[in-house]
Amino acid sequence: MVQASPNSHLLYPDSDGKPMADNTMQYRWIVRLVGNLKRLLKDQIAFVAGDLLWYPVQVDQGTVPSQAPDAMVVLGRPDGDRGSYQQWKEENIAPQVVFEIISPSNSAAEMADKQLFYQQYGVMEMYFYDPKSYNFWGLVREAHTQNFSLITALNIPWTSPLLQIRFELFDDGLAVFYPDGQPFRDFEELAENLDQAQSELNQAQAELTQAQAERERAFAKLRELGIDPTTL
Repeated sequence: MVQASPNSHLLYPDSDGKPMADNTMQYRWIVRLVGNLKRLLKDQIAFVAGDLLWYPVQVDQGTVPSQAPDAMVVLGRPDGDRGSYQQWKEENIAPQVVFEIISPSNSAAEMADKQLFYQQYGVMEMYFYDPKSYNFWGLVREAHTQNFSLITALNIPWTSPLLQIRFELFDDGLAVFYPDGQPFRDFEELAENLDQAQSELNQAQAELTQAQAERERAFAKLRELGIDPTTL
């Protein structure tokens, strides 16, 4: 068991002081990804988080390398609350898949630094999307020792080798799909669909109750005529 150093809260803070998102569009995408990825992996041993600081290595002092992906997936680690993802406390399992939703404040140099960090510390798939320009690209490899393959709009539709989710670009931007073809949805839309499904279920139950009542009335009439309806 790893012992926490007395100044671990200083070396590994739970916040980098930066906001989760710069605008509502970026925030909506982060929430959409995290929520749907959690739903996708709910029956697996997997940890999904959004804007959580990831510390890949333990240090005693000095600068600690870290990144806070907009969304990340760690297969093989259980779900649960964490102040940060300290990899040495997680069987040294690195996030395998990360997502970055680009905002106007993100520079090309910042994205390049993120790509180098993810490459160095074991990420297998990284995906970047600008919801304003619809620019999408990814970097994917099958093993840590391999070079990344670049995924661009030319490769779309693209299916994640690890998660089996599909990325597709349309006139109104990127869409992500579950392995069964269902689209990732915002949870407001899922709630509306649930309400509609509940309403349809209630209507079906009312119609069934009415049909059963009519059946009983018909049986009663047959009995009045001296006919046993169970023999018909």
